[in-house]
Amino acid sequence: MSSGLFDNLSDADMDEANAEAHLPASVRVYMGLRRRIVSLELPPGLTLDRSALAERYKVSQSPLREAIMRLEQEALVISYPQSRTVVTRIDPARVREEHFLRSSVESEVVRQLSEMDDTTATKKARGILRMQEALSEDVEQTALFRQLDDAFHEALFAGVNQVNLHRHIVSRWGHLTRVRSLDLPKQGKMRAVLEGHRAVLDAIEAGDGAAAGAAMRAHLSGTVERIADLKREHPDYFI
Repeated sequence: MSSGLFDNLSDADMDEANAEAHLPASVRVYMGLRRRIVSLELPPGLTLDRSALAERYKVSQSPLREAIMRLEQEALVISYPQSRTVVTRIDPARVREEHFLRSSVESEVVRQLSEMDDTTATKKARGILRMQEALSEDVEQTALFRQLDDAFHEALFAGVNQVNLHRHIVSRWGHLTRVRSLDLPKQGKMRAVLEGHRAVLDAIEAGDGAAAGAAMRAHLSGTVERIADLKREHPDYFI
């Protein structure tokens, strides 16, 4: 990998880098690399040049090794002798495991929300949904749409006081996130996401926990059901 992969950073990239400047070097490198791996900016199968990475992040080899070890624990990279590190290919079996975790937890989150009188979380989620609707026909806004998608789900976790749990499980579904990055630009996908969000909120606001859980499971299943198609379209990205 040449250092050119990190040239011409977008304003969003620069904002994130500035916001993370206070973090320990290993954490900053880990977050930056993970973000680029799950967004497919650093695609599966790519060999990472550790010297170029150290130069890009202005760190020594020690924090870089720590960051890479964390990514290895998530099976997002694999390291070989002589400092060669490769971005792993997407593992469909792991995607399904990560989906099972996410679906199980989020179904319980919305069930609990449906039993609560406090509507703060659903109001915030409705506001996010309206912003997504404004972007849904513009594929060039896919990255922003995906950020709002993450914010929508985090708002639901916040509603049951489980933000830390949300952050934890997000860190456990790197392969699933990469599949989502492949799937979201598809024609009609943003509209399907909106419909899923709307069905979840409607069920929560109706106080129907079973329907809310079912709507969430249906919403989260779309991408997983398309793994075979995505693998045919991007054979080099999968094992």
